[in-house]
Amino acid sequence: MIFKSYILEENFQTIENLRMFLFYGENYGLKKEFKENIKNLNKSKEILNFFQDEVIKNKKILINEILNKSLFNEKKIIFINEVNDKIIDILNEVAESIQDEKIFLFADILDKKSKLRGYFEKTKIGGITACYKDNEITFRKKIMKKLSGYKGVSTEIINLIIQNTGLDRSKLNNEIEKIVSCFVDKQIDFEKIDLLLNTKTNEDFNLLKDAALNGNKINTNRLLSDTIFEKEDNIYYLNLINQRINKLSEIENLKNDNTNIENLISNLKPPIFWKDKPILIEQSKRWSKSKIRTALKKTYDAELEIKSNSSIDKSLLIKNLIIDLCTTANSA
Repeated sequence: MIFKSYILEENFQTIENLRMFLFYGENYGLKKEFKENIKNLNKSKEILNFFQDEVIKNKKILINEILNKSLFNEKKIIFINEVNDKIIDILNEVAESIQDEKIFLFADILDKKSKLRGYFEKTKIGGITACYKDNEITFRKKIMKKLSGYKGVSTEIINLIIQNTGLDRSKLNNEIEKIVSCFVDKQIDFEKIDLLLNTKTNEDFNLLKDAALNGNKINTNRLLSDTIFEKEDNIYYLNLINQRINKLSEIENLKNDNTNIENLISNLKPPIFWKDKPILIEQSKRWSKSKIRTALKKTYDAELEIKSNSSIDKSLLIKNLIIDLCTTANSA
């Protein structure tokens, strides 16, 4: 059963009777908002967090959580992250056993041929919503809704917020929190908000990732000190790194002596966003098959450490990984 994301944003209760639900797409900020909304609506319930790899490696883990009823909680809310078609068989096994529990799954982009996407679009016990990128119109509406009740919210201020967030929901939520904390009297002043929002802090992890994979030591060091690392987003950062390294691996495997890199990258499927093409061309010149294998080993070790060691400083681990990748990019 298909639901539009804006309908769920307006009324999340629409899907309260469904046993399973899949959120997919490139809008990480929107998926994060939905996850937080689920947590807020189910504060009295037990929240369980899994990754697909964990569920596949131990297939009993999901069915056990469903069959073992809690004595203290009304029901369980189960999150399964980074899912793809590989999880369908397990979902089929547990679907009929779900009673009071609810399973929410989160995936990256899924094409129309995806079996997982097709499964949730057709099933009557579950639902699906696509989390597409925001545009300026949806952002304006969101800002106006979040700042309703505030005086002085002008077109100029809304434009400033949009410019400062780059249509990124996570950044928008951070900026709105700043505004709410600063303007407790709900009277917004343009000069103050201009000073508040125009900081030199870089919150775009992709800039840092690309600087490191380009082997640019100066930019990498500068961005490491400027970038804000969100505590809950470490796996997301690793995914961004892995996606780029795997794309470089795909390019390297398609290369031959007569390859025109620019044409090769232009013909990749799914298509590369035009802004990323020059960056990917430069990175492909630095990364050989052996370097790529080294990088993937480093990211695998980092992910294992994050998931298995709760006491480790995960942000520091990501920063060290970035430094290692920059060093690898510059190695012979």
